[in-house]
Amino acid sequence: MTDSKKISLKNAISIGIGGMVGGGIFAVLGLAVSLAKGGTPIAFLFAGILALITAYSYVNLSKKYPDRGGTVKFINQGFGETIFSGAINNLLWVSYIVMLSLYASAFGSYAPNLWEITQNKSIDFHIYASAIILLATAINYYSITVVGKIESYAVIIKLIILIGFIGIGFYGLMDNPNVSQLSISHWENPIKLFAGGMVIFVAYEGFELIANAAPDIINPKKNISKAYYFSVIFVILLYIVIALVTVGSLPFKQIAKAEDYVLAEAAKPMLGQIGFTIITIAALISTFSAINASLYGGSKVNYEIAEDDELPHHFLAKFWNQPIGLLITAITTLILVNTLHLESISTAGSIGFILIFGIVNFIGYKLSSQMQTSKIIPLLGFVLCFIALVILINQQLNSNLTGVLVSIGIIIFCFVIEYIYKKTENKH
Repeated sequence: MTDSKKISLKNAISIGIGGMVGGGIFAVLGLAVSLAKGGTPIAFLFAGILALITAYSYVNLSKKYPDRGGTVKFINQGFGETIFSGAINNLLWVSYIVMLSLYASAFGSYAPNLWEITQNKSIDFHIYASAIILLATAINYYSITVVGKIESYAVIIKLIILIGFIGIGFYGLMDNPNVSQLSISHWENPIKLFAGGMVIFVAYEGFELIANAAPDIINPKKNISKAYYFSVIFVILLYIVIALVTVGSLPFKQIAKAEDYVLAEAAKPMLGQIGFTIITIAALISTFSAINASLYGGSKVNYEIAEDDELPHHFLAKFWNQPIGLLITAITTLILVNTLHLESISTAGSIGFILIFGIVNFIGYKLSSQMQTSKIIPLLGFVLCFIALVILINQQLNSNLTGVLVSIGIIIFCFVIEYIYKKTENKH
């Protein structure tokens, strides 16, 4: 492979940052504040620490087993091609679909603030959320190159706007009475803070996309670890500061009222309607680019799983020169975004990814002697993911039973489908 096809450290870091700062922060910031109140920055820190510990396992697995299949290959490396590994890989694919629904949901919430179609926000939401999935699907069918170009420009635009928001926001906090909301007296209890961090954990999941690029990264021994750690640490700091500015800018009541588009609302005290419009445009660009990239990523994951004999080979079929998984991913996303509420989608995505990351940490622990790496860090990651799952499910049982039931239903579905497929395959 020529160097022109190789991925530089800068590009690898932007893959990680672009994957995380997709639509996640725009979709779940209001939800985080409703759960953690003044302690929202701490909730983002908790989720970020879990992502950083998990990144350690990803670094070592990416160095030892570089493969464009990324997480799919790591799971097969750890457990062989069994019913368990097949089910977890299916869960990864379904979690991509859940993330797509989250991004489309954010797009549908922000877009009516710029252009109302029907004077009814609920109907407008469904029109916009569905239209953006259809547009992104059409672009994916038209050209993968276009998907890459959109993503690279979108990363720069959204970071410039978010960093500008932070800079102006901090200046605006100096004489804003809502700054007092950040005091410890306005924090939820530690368990609720941690649960809040886990519900919005989906805002961090995108760093695992670096694993798919690992075989093409220049000087992998040095640059793979730098790409993971730089991107995760940068995004942790970015999210904490965004949370500080948001909670310090708006009263909790106003945040609750604008929960689905709170970042745009938070720009109003500093920049008025212009700020609101700029952040809304940033949210639309971000969520659109995230939908584009995740559609591509989701169809690739589906194809890899079928290639590894963990899904029927029908999924290797092409439709309009793209894997059939692209069409299935798009249709399933349309159904999810039009039937579930934002919190249920976020919970399902977080439970899926915390479970997958827990398993990747376990594989990091299991294969640590082969990789000659620490056993303690991946074991800590595995234990923390397990604790996070228990706390998250327990907290959501009271406030969001639908989200928990959908998550458990998805996990059971993935295992049942894999069991049936493996049994029928063995008979043949």
